[in-house]
Amino acid sequence: MSNPLNSATYLLSAHTPRQLPEDGGFEVAFAGRSNAGKSSALNALVNHNRLARVSKTPGRTQQLVFFQVQPERYLVDLPGYGYAKVPQDLQAHWQAFIDRYFRTREALKGLVVVMDIRHPLKDYDRQMLGYAVQRGLPAHALLTKADKLGRGQQGNALQAVKKELFSAFGDTVSVQTFSAESKQGVDEARMIVGGWLGL
Repeated sequence: MSNPLNSATYLLSAHTPRQLPEDGGFEVAFAGRSNAGKSSALNALVNHNRLARVSKTPGRTQQLVFFQVQPERYLVDLPGYGYAKVPQDLQAHWQAFIDRYFRTREALKGLVVVMDIRHPLKDYDRQMLGYAVQRGLPAHALLTKADKLGRGQQGNALQAVKKELFSAFGDTVSVQTFSAESKQGVDEARMIVGGWLGL
């Protein structure tokens, strides 16, 4: 299967709204708790081991990082959230920046929320999904690190998350299991993200 995302390259990092690229084209944002495997998931989707920086230090992503797939087609890596060692004032800055980004960004066409399958749907995850639902944007949950569980446990976790998501958001949020390690679910996620980007 061809990969519509494999031409992704680093474009820029934005720490303030002024640094964002022009609001045009199509963007898909990726959000997730620190250490949920967001960078690894992004790298698997674009089939590039080093595009998004994988760090042993949670909360390493401290800006909105834009990767260009094609002209006016972008993947946006949002700051990792929920890590206590990040100073409060920096957390508040990120929160305000991300809130503004979701409320005002016309180019934003969808949100992928990355969650460790063993620890899904924390408060921040729900908040990020809520942003998308309020804007009427499609949202997709990736239950990462699925290779850490057996097939039966994966199925149980997936069904439990589906039930919770439907209860909170109706049928506006889709969900799948995913593993950057084994490549489980990578093609499915690529199709969803590529579709949102019009590729």
